Amino acid sequence: MPNEILKEITRSLVECEPDLTPQLTQEALENGLEPLTIINQGLVPGMDIVGEKFQTGEYFLPQMVIAANAMTQAMEFLEPELKARHEVSESVGTIVIGTVKGDIHEIGKSLVGTMMSAHGFRVYDVGVDVPAATFVDKVKETQANLLGLSALLTTTMTAQRGVIQALEEAGIRDRVKVMIGGAPVTEEWAETIGADGYAEDVVGAIALGKRLAG
Repeated sequence: MPNEILKEITRSLVECEPDLTPQLTQEALENGLEPLTIINQGLVPGMDIVGEKFQTGEYFLPQMVIAANAMTQAMEFLEPELKARHEVSESVGTIVIGTVKGDIHEIGKSLVGTMMSAHGFRVYDVGVDVPAATFVDKVKETQANLLGLSALLTTTMTAQRGVIQALEEAGIRDRVKVMIGGAPVTEEWAETIGADGYAEDVVGAIALGKRLAG
């Protein structure tokens, strides 16, 4: 029975049945399954499969969004249980993530945040149209070892450089790895502005985050 529920949770994410994922998560809790077991053996495998299908072109952005939203809803059931049992997912690293000043694109950044959370990162999403000073303050506050900067417009890419300069001016550049992404962003741009890495999609961002977090 427990294994069947976990498989169904995975399947509900892969088949993009967003109402079913949180419902099955609640059932799994009622049947005595541990929250961490539900995350590690039900939700994460499902998100991994969705990510693989996205990379191969079988799935597109809408499927990614549906799965990420379902995962978020499921986590709303699990987080109070984790806290009540004084359990936490083993943290891979802490990341502050946001879309840079002048840019209000939300979806890509939010997807990366959700997927990184599913993979054990502690995620602080500071939103969109974020000034450099806000990124710096949040990195200091959370002692994050990763910073993710999204820019979807060629006109806002330069703000990524501005954030890195602000980190240098604040004297904290050496303690945080900066990863950048967004439609116009390239590996060459990452090197030009002194970022630590670039990812072209959500799955790439997970791999890069894990590598940079060491």
